[in-house]
Amino acid sequence: MTAMPSSPNRRRALAAGALVLSGALALSACGSSDSSDKDSAGSGKTHVVKTAMGDVKVPVAPERVVVLDTAELDSAITLGVQPVGATHVEASKGFPSYLPKDKVSGIKDVGEMLNPNMEAIAALHPDVILTSKIRHGAKYDQLKQIAPTVMTENTGYPWKENFQVHADALGKQAEAKKAVADYDAHAKKVTTAVGGPEKARATEVNVVRFVEGADIRIYGERTYIATLLKDVGLGRAPISAKAKDGFSYDVSPEKIDLADTDVIFQATYGDPRKAKQTQTTGSGLWKNMKAVKSGNVHTVEDELWIQGIGYTAANKILDEMQADLKN
Repeated sequence: MTAMPSSPNRRRALAAGALVLSGALALSACGSSDSSDKDSAGSGKTHVVKTAMGDVKVPVAPERVVVLDTAELDSAITLGVQPVGATHVEASKGFPSYLPKDKVSGIKDVGEMLNPNMEAIAALHPDVILTSKIRHGAKYDQLKQIAPTVMTENTGYPWKENFQVHADALGKQAEAKKAVADYDAHAKKVTTAVGGPEKARATEVNVVRFVEGADIRIYGERTYIATLLKDVGLGRAPISAKAKDGFSYDVSPEKIDLADTDVIFQATYGDPRKAKQTQTTGSGLWKNMKAVKSGNVHTVEDELWIQGIGYTAANKILDEMQADLKN
């Protein structure tokens, strides 16, 4: 899972509970997932998708899709579907910049990711809503009143399995098969470019994330980015195996040397000063690390490497890995 840092505003938003939906819900033509076999999508046919909340009946070819997290947005774009609505991440402005502008232009912003605007979603008359239980499980009853809602259990680490659920919900299984095959071939190409399987395996890598309002994260094995490193065949520094629940091993600036290894990819979420990135990378402890001295610390975009979570993001990350690690 790619967890977002906590903040008083977010906690207040989550504690506020369900929004009162009146006229806006009445506008939703889809109704709940227990409607008849007729729906508002073009074909008028439905099929059942297995989700974290049980079986959900969705249109065979939904035309109006709303996505409530970056992973679902990436999946839709990868599969050739332009959502009518999507949420944004609090620390960013608009939708992820790594996505093609022509693919996100015209998508309605329906609020911050952890506090989507239910009335804005309903006003879009969606055929299907894509999200995850970990993000919006508490809002499921509200969401399914607007449209059939397809939730995966989690986000981040199980992104490949989640992608298949998204493809099933969108009726894009053939496109999904091609996306997976293209990615697998791309990963193998990068392995060759960085010196082959043996050299890749001998190169130990850490991913460090400076997070506003939280400790510094050294990412573990059960994360989205770790799956990409594994697919290329890169080695992992021993510290990554100590990550809590496989997600991250958190340290203070005074212990940043625990992140030292052959190669470090570093990202920052939020303000660099508030995230302790500025003070950490300016310290003697940081400057004396092996990866720093050898010039093998690479600054990467947080919204791509950490927030992206999908095949479109993955292929761009693979390109950056190749450029940074190629002989």
